[in-house]
Amino acid sequence: MELRFDQVRVKLDLYEKLMRLDKPIGILLLLWPTLWALWLSADGRPDWTVVWVFILGTVLMRSAGCVINDYADRDFDRHVERTRERPLTAGRVTTREALALFTVLCLLSFVLVLALGRPLVVWLSIPALFLAASYPFTKRFLAVPQAYLGVAFGFGIPMAYAAHLGGVPLEGWLLLLANVFWAVAYDTEYAMVDRDDDLKIGIKTSAITFGRFDVAAVMICYGATLAVIAWLGGRYAMGWPFYAGLLVAAGMMLLHYTWIRGRERMSCFRAFMHNNWVGGVIFAGIALDFLLR
Repeated sequence: MELRFDQVRVKLDLYEKLMRLDKPIGILLLLWPTLWALWLSADGRPDWTVVWVFILGTVLMRSAGCVINDYADRDFDRHVERTRERPLTAGRVTTREALALFTVLCLLSFVLVLALGRPLVVWLSIPALFLAASYPFTKRFLAVPQAYLGVAFGFGIPMAYAAHLGGVPLEGWLLLLANVFWAVAYDTEYAMVDRDDDLKIGIKTSAITFGRFDVAAVMICYGATLAVIAWLGGRYAMGWPFYAGLLVAAGMMLLHYTWIRGRERMSCFRAFMHNNWVGGVIFAGIALDFLLR
């Protein structure tokens, strides 16, 4: 019995690694834009049931995305030093197990959506699932798959607006656009880490497509992110806390420039990881602005 328990524990540990629960940066990069939308769509007074459903849904869908990503890349990952020991690539988890886990995670997410009782949110969950499941395969043919990732990672935005308002106004789609620019920026930094390996195995990334203009592209996308969000601030008549948050975020982005301009792998990875704080400080500005009204 003790031996069987140990085997189960080992398997659960492998599933945890397959879902990247030991590396929550992806959850946070998915969660911050969703929280932006939840607060903006509710004028700073979100339905807390909706908030918790979206937080749990974010964890489940990011986990599902990691599983299907490793399934899609299982033959490529063995050629990349950073990924060759992932559970599926290393053969410690079977493809059948991975697909079963992906299915369970998606079903749990759908149950959460149904529990909200918002018809439009249910309908929007269908393209959200398609985006999450198809993103890993876009790296075969899209020159900048990071833009597709931005839509997939940001689709909680229109769903959040739909949950609070029963529809998605222009502001919701513009916030999604801002997230696309942000995702291209931070995931290009991430892609700069693996550029040499990706060139060898034939994966397409923005770091390869932008070439020697990669750093400039990151900074342009950062600027576009801030510009769109600042414009939305005007639409919502936001005050100084909101713009102070954007100013701090801009300072962080300039710091990232000093880290990535040398194109050193660990510095680029550091900049990617630091985007958690960018998303967090933007949310802090939004939440504080509404709180002080």
